[in-house]
Amino acid sequence: MKAIQIVQAGEIKTVDIPKPSISPNEVLLKIKYAGFCGSDLNTYSGKNPMVKLPVIPGHEIGAVIEATGDGVPAHLKAGVSCTVNPYTACGNCPSCRNGRPNACQFNQTLGIQRNGAMCEYISLPWNRVIADSAISPKDFCLVEPMSVGFHAVNRGEVSDLDTVAVIGCGMIGAGAVVRASIRGAKVIAIDIDDAKLSLSKRLGADFTVNSRTENVHERLQEITGNCGPDVIIEAVGAPPTYQMAINEVAFTGRVVCIGYAKTEIAFETKYFVQKELDIRGSRNAMPEDFRAVMEYLKRGTCPKEDLVSGIYPPDRARDALEMWKANPGQVFRLLIEF
Repeated sequence: MKAIQIVQAGEIKTVDIPKPSISPNEVLLKIKYAGFCGSDLNTYSGKNPMVKLPVIPGHEIGAVIEATGDGVPAHLKAGVSCTVNPYTACGNCPSCRNGRPNACQFNQTLGIQRNGAMCEYISLPWNRVIADSAISPKDFCLVEPMSVGFHAVNRGEVSDLDTVAVIGCGMIGAGAVVRASIRGAKVIAIDIDDAKLSLSKRLGADFTVNSRTENVHERLQEITGNCGPDVIIEAVGAPPTYQMAINEVAFTGRVVCIGYAKTEIAFETKYFVQKELDIRGSRNAMPEDFRAVMEYLKRGTCPKEDLVSGIYPPDRARDALEMWKANPGQVFRLLIEF
């Protein structure tokens, strides 16, 4: 069967690999769409320290159940559309023992530490499969990346009493905007791209700030009555945006960090103490975050087509990544269609 493989930095190709079989308690999935994530772009660009090369990418999955092995629950049946929880959990590390398997110390995410789903078929244990016939395989590709933003809002304990600023309104930041809005918070979207800010308004943001053309501090003070946002979610992973989050969050506020910075960052650490800040990491997502995204998509209010920046066949995977590499600010998600 056909699969896409990132061999090394700058080299991606289509390869033939055996079609998988299924064992008891496993499900065979026919992959319809698989999305390229920012981690895949970093792998292709040689900037992903966690990847094990060569690797088949793909952990944003839209599929249809092809067949099931013995012992698989009846609700998972052939023909039903689905996605996959792409993370593993060891069950024994501190994260797992504390009920947070999304941050498992020994996690292996599909397409990064182990081969992913950018291929025609994949077999997995049935408990990794999330099925719902009301969601199309194409829309299922949006679930995992949006769930990461949903999880960040959970980590920030956002309520309807909060003002929340989301720095970086790509796909994951868009998920944070949606979830914070659903929870009734006042939402401020911050980005350097007006198109992303416009879409953020459609996703539920009450205010937008272009950090390239506007004074972020003055705008946030204006919006919040000189208090600063109660919660700031950092979804970029760059020194200036990390520093912005610490500097601009309200006293006793919460800063939630999603983005991986590529370099060390210098902070005004006095703010950690003076503001008595809660600074929290947010990694991957929990099953309830997946379910929450699915319920949101089924409402029919999400501008789904605007979240997909392009659909490519497998033999044009390199073109997709090169386009994203050349236009990093203009891409939400790129899908490979099998």
